[in-house]
Amino acid sequence: MAHPKMKVLWLTNTPANADEYLNNELKGTGGWLKALDLAIQQHVELHVAFYHESKKSFMHKMTTYHTISNKNSVFSKLLKKITIHIPENDDLENYIEIINKVNPDLIHIHGTENAFGCLIGRVATPIVVSIQGNITVCYHKFFNGIEKEWAFKKFFQFNKITDFPFFKSYKRNYYSFKKMRKRELESLKNCKNIIGRTHWDFRITRILAPLSNYYQGEELLRNAFYQYAWKNNFDKKLIIHTTNGNSPYKGFETICQSLALLNKMGVDVEWRVAGINETDLIAKAVRKKLQKDFPKKGLVLLGSLNEKMLVEKMLEANLYVMPSHIENSPNNLCEAMMLGMPSIATFVGGKGSLN
Repeated sequence: MAHPKMKVLWLTNTPANADEYLNNELKGTGGWLKALDLAIQQHVELHVAFYHESKKSFMHKMTTYHTISNKNSVFSKLLKKITIHIPENDDLENYIEIINKVNPDLIHIHGTENAFGCLIGRVATPIVVSIQGNITVCYHKFFNGIEKEWAFKKFFQFNKITDFPFFKSYKRNYYSFKKMRKRELESLKNCKNIIGRTHWDFRITRILAPLSNYYQGEELLRNAFYQYAWKNNFDKKLIIHTTNGNSPYKGFETICQSLALLNKMGVDVEWRVAGINETDLIAKAVRKKLQKDFPKKGLVLLGSLNEKMLVEKMLEANLYVMPSHIENSPNNLCEAMMLGMPSIATFVGGKGSLN
C-alpha cells in the first residue's frame, strides 16, 4: 500500500505556474518558482497560495492553487498610492482559512518581506521560511546607487487611471521598505526553520533568527537556461548584457557611468539592459542626475522580456555584467552562468557563494 504524499502549502508573492491558467504570463518574475513547482509536484501534494484580484481555487499541472483576494475599489487603490500601507495581520484570517481548507503537513513561506510571517507562532502546522533577499539590508543600501535627492525627485507619470494625478518617486518605496523591515525582523526573530542558499543567508540568519534551524536548499532556474549554451560570438562590436530592476540599489547608474567612459575611450559597445524601459523611475532619475554625463550612445533598454526573448538576447551578447550594490544569489546572474556566459559581478551579499 502506497504511502500518501506529504501535503505542502506554499505562500508566495508570485503564482508560479498558475499564471498560465490565469492567462497572465509574468515576464521574469518568480521564474524559478515555476521550475520548482513542476519539479516537486510528483513527490508531494503541492498547494500554492498567492494574492489575486478574485478569490478562487483550481488545479493546474498537478498543483492546486488558492488565491487570496486583493480586489480593491478605484478609491482604495488611489488611497494606497498616497499612503504607505503595509499589511501586518490584515489577512491572517484569510491565510488561516486556506490552511484549514488544505490541512497541510508543512507550510513553506517564500520570502521574509511579505505578510505571511504573521502566521509564525499562530498555527500548529510546522512552518519553514525561505530566504530570498533581505529587506533589512536592502533598506540600509537603498541609496547606494541613487542619493536621496534624486531618488525622492518627483517625475510625472500617467499610465492608468489610478496613476492620476500623482507624481512618481522612490519616496514611497523607501518608507515601504522601512515598514517591511520591521515586519521582517519580527518574523525572523520568532522563526524556527529557515532555508537558505548562500554563506550570507547563514550569517544574517544567525544574527536575525538565532533560534532557528538552518537548512541548505538550492534553487532551480527557468527551463530555457538549461537548454542553451553560450558561444563566443565576438565580432567588431562588444555587446554587454545586464538583466536589472527598477530599484535605486540595482546599479543602473554604474552601467550608465561605465558606458559613458567606454564611449570616451572609443570602444564600439552596445550595453543592453533587460527589465528597464525609458519610462521607469530609475531611467528618469539617473538621466536627471548624470545630465551631460549620461551616455550619448550604446545604451539599449529592452524592457520586460519573456523567458524565450531573454535567452535570445543573452546568447547574442559577449559578456554579462551584474552591477547591483546588494544582492543575495540573483537568479539573473545564475542564469548567465548556467548559459556559460563570461560574467562580472559586484562582490556583495551572497554573490561570493556562487560558483
